[in-house]
Amino acid sequence: MTTRIFLVRHAEAEGNLFRVAHGQYDSIITPRGYRQLAYLRQRFDGERLDAVYGSDLTRTRTTASALYIPRNLAFRPLPLLREIRLGVWEQMTWGEIQRMDPGMYVDFNKRPDLWRAEGAETFAQVRDRMVAGIRQIAAENPGGTVAATSHGAALRTLLGTLQGMSLEEIGRTGHGDNTAVSLLEVEGEDIRVVFRDDASHVPASASTFRRQSWHKDDAATEPGLWFRTSDGPDGVRTAEALMDEEVVGRISMVLEPEALRVTDYAIVPALRGQRYGIQLLGQAVQYARRQGLERVVLTCGPELAGYFAQYGFVPSGGDMVMDLRRIIREIPEIPLVTFPSPEK
Repeated sequence: MTTRIFLVRHAEAEGNLFRVAHGQYDSIITPRGYRQLAYLRQRFDGERLDAVYGSDLTRTRTTASALYIPRNLAFRPLPLLREIRLGVWEQMTWGEIQRMDPGMYVDFNKRPDLWRAEGAETFAQVRDRMVAGIRQIAAENPGGTVAATSHGAALRTLLGTLQGMSLEEIGRTGHGDNTAVSLLEVEGEDIRVVFRDDASHVPASASTFRRQSWHKDDAATEPGLWFRTSDGPDGVRTAEALMDEEVVGRISMVLEPEALRVTDYAIVPALRGQRYGIQLLGQAVQYARRQGLERVVLTCGPELAGYFAQYGFVPSGGDMVMDLRRIIREIPEIPLVTFPSPEK
C-alpha cells in the first residue's frame, strides 16, 4: 500500500524578503508570497488530498491554507516539520552573519555536517526529526495522498537524505524556491523521492529566486548588508546599513503610541534598484515587533507610494501603513492555467 506525500516549501516570508535568518522565529508571508499561494492552489486543482499537515509556524500554516481550505480539511500541525533552530543566528541579517563568521556562513549552505551555532540544532538532528515526521504522516494515512508544508533548509536536508546522500553531499545540492513542490512515495519502510523542488507553477514575475543571487553562488554568498543602530534625541532610533565597512544607507524611526513611524529612509544611488532597500524596511519591522507594535507607518510622496505598496503598505489617512499581525489573508484569484506534471 503506497502513501503519496507532497512536500511544499512555504511561500515567501519576511526572512526571505528582508534577508534575515529566520529558523524557528515566527514570521509572516509577504504580499508576493500570497501571489505564490494563488499559483500553488491552482497547481493542486483536481488533486485529491486526504489530509494536510505542516510545521506549526505561521508561514507554513498560511501556506497550507491554500490546500486545506478549498477542500474543507482540517490543518494538522506537526512541529517535527519545523525549520532548523538557528540559535544565536536567529533574526540576524545574512550580511551580518557573513561578516561575523564567514566560514560558518559557508558551512551552513555547503558543509551542513560541519555547521554549528550556539543554541542551534545540528543538521543531523533536523534530518532525524524530519524523517520521523514523514514516517508518522505515512503511518496515519496508509494508502492516502497527503500534503505537508515545511521549510527550505529542513526540506533540503530531508530530500537529500531520502536520496541516499550524506550531510556533506547534501551541501552540494540546490535549493527549492518558495512554494516548490516535491513528491514522496512511501511503501512500508521504503521512502522514494519521485521528484523534488519543482516550482514550475510559479511564473518568473512571482518567483523569489528570480530576485536573488545567493543560491546561484558556489559558496552561497551575496553582498549582504549589516546594521549599526544608535539612539538619538527625541526618541529617534537610526539603523545605518553597511556593506563591508562602508555606510550605504540608513533608516530612522520613532515610537508612537500604536505604531512605529519611519522618519528617514535612504540608500546610496549605486545600490538603488538592486533590492537592498527592502533590508532597511526589515530593520523597522523587526524593531516594531520587539516593541509589541502591530503597524509600521510612513509618509511619502505619490512617486514612492507604489514602491512601498509592493511590500504590503496601504494608504491610510495620508500615511502608508504596513500591518504586522500574523493573520491568514485571502489568497488572490489568478487566471486559470494548466501545469504539466514534472518528469518522474
